[in-house]
Amino acid sequence: MTDSRVTSELAAALGSASGEPLHEAAEEQKGYRQILKSSAMIAGSSVLTIGISIVRAKIVATLLGPAGVGLLGLYSAIADLARSGAEMGINGSAVRQIAQSAESGDDRKIAMTLLAVRRLALILGILGGLALAALSVPVSRMTFGDELHSGAIALLGLAVLLRLVSDAQGALLQGTRRIADLARMTVWGGLLGSLAMIALVVLLAERGLALSLVAVAGTSLAVSWWYARKLKAPVGTVSGWSALRSQALPMLQLGVAFMLSGLLMMGAAYAVRSIVVRELGLAEAGLFQSAWAMGGLYVGIVLQAMATDFYPRLVGAANDDTVSNLLVNQQSTVSLLLAGPGVLATLALAPWVLALFYSSAFVGAVDVLRWLCLGMALRVVTWPLGYVLVARAQQRMFIATELLWATVNVTLSVACVRSFGLAGAGLAFFITYALHAVLIYVLLRRLTGFRYSAQNRKACALFLSSIGIVFAGLQLLPAGAGLGLAVLATLWSAAYSLRGILKLVPEEQLPPRLRRLVAALADFAKRRQSAGRLRELNRGPDGQP
Repeated sequence: MTDSRVTSELAAALGSASGEPLHEAAEEQKGYRQILKSSAMIAGSSVLTIGISIVRAKIVATLLGPAGVGLLGLYSAIADLARSGAEMGINGSAVRQIAQSAESGDDRKIAMTLLAVRRLALILGILGGLALAALSVPVSRMTFGDELHSGAIALLGLAVLLRLVSDAQGALLQGTRRIADLARMTVWGGLLGSLAMIALVVLLAERGLALSLVAVAGTSLAVSWWYARKLKAPVGTVSGWSALRSQALPMLQLGVAFMLSGLLMMGAAYAVRSIVVRELGLAEAGLFQSAWAMGGLYVGIVLQAMATDFYPRLVGAANDDTVSNLLVNQQSTVSLLLAGPGVLATLALAPWVLALFYSSAFVGAVDVLRWLCLGMALRVVTWPLGYVLVARAQQRMFIATELLWATVNVTLSVACVRSFGLAGAGLAFFITYALHAVLIYVLLRRLTGFRYSAQNRKACALFLSSIGIVFAGLQLLPAGAGLGLAVLATLWSAAYSLRGILKLVPEEQLPPRLRRLVAALADFAKRRQSAGRLRELNRGPDGQP
């Protein structure tokens, strides 16, 4: 009997003994490998982008202080809210439509969608920009209580146009699964946009903040066009306007759900910042903005990778409950393993993280940052489940859950900020996500029969309990003891996550970046072990060197 035959029979026997067919185990391993590959690619680009944003945030915070950072956060919230309304959800529906066309191999439909998205983005961007400019005075009154910022808000209309067209190009790359180009686009857009913002803030101080957001949107558009320029319809396939007529209606019908979701999320973010400004002042809004950015920094890497690769794959299996639930469980497993250590590290190092990214003037945001970390941990748990509603085009259910989330978050923020100050905004965010996690799980259970796998239930219990214990320790124990507990929990979670990833996918099948990290950690462990043995050998009979 040949070695290969022995190997194959042994593998088949192992598959049978485990109660799982070998090809199903291989497919599951392939799924984990795909998730890790895309996550590593997006994470690599995100780490570079984060490094760039560290420098940008540090310079802006040093030059303008908490009040300037708060003003920038409000301008960004206004622009994001206007963009979400003007976009009409076409980016999310375009990704879904392209992914469906790719499954069927319909090149003509893909080409028509490409043309339609580009034309729609331009038209809606112009309308959205003009609308924000026209409403700049009432928006300024509603946000700041005066008209002094109306000119800057009108200028943000141009940023809305540029961002909307740029985001549409990114959606096309995502829908066609060009993950590498999307990662490169993120890095170059972040670098050029940051350079433009820094230059304008140095030259114009607070007067340059609105213009800097326009410059960031402009550089993002230029970079997105460069990477999306290869996505062209075959010559003579269909005209842009006929594609617009045939594709616009179905995209807009589904896009309404995405639009309302975006408006609700951005509207809630805008409302919470307005509440903080009116109740506590612009400087406190700057502290909240810094905490929000830091709380979502690491988790955002995981969620971005999820949105980039997981959503298009889920669309292809949206009508198959078994495959859909398997994909959600796989994504949840990887997301928990990747995000858990980052959340714990942020909890432990909150004062130093804020001082490093901003300045010592922002240390007052530590408490709200830690509450936000609790909410972000729950966000990681719930996001894969929420994507099922989108992939299945369950518009009403999706909108209802988003409306409930936004309503509860804003209502709780009003009460908590008045009762607990700035930390209350973070507390409200955490409570909202705790309620949302229960709701979305119950809905998905009824819709698809979804259950968390035993592996996910164990990971959820371990990570969420660790995060809760560390949070309580930092609040109740002496500073040194709380920090020691948090550091130990972070190191434990990192080791647990690495071990879990290696169980899912053999080391030789890991993406190159993760493989290099594993090899470096293993080499470090071996050196430490060798050094320990050498110290033992050098000790005398009495235990002394």
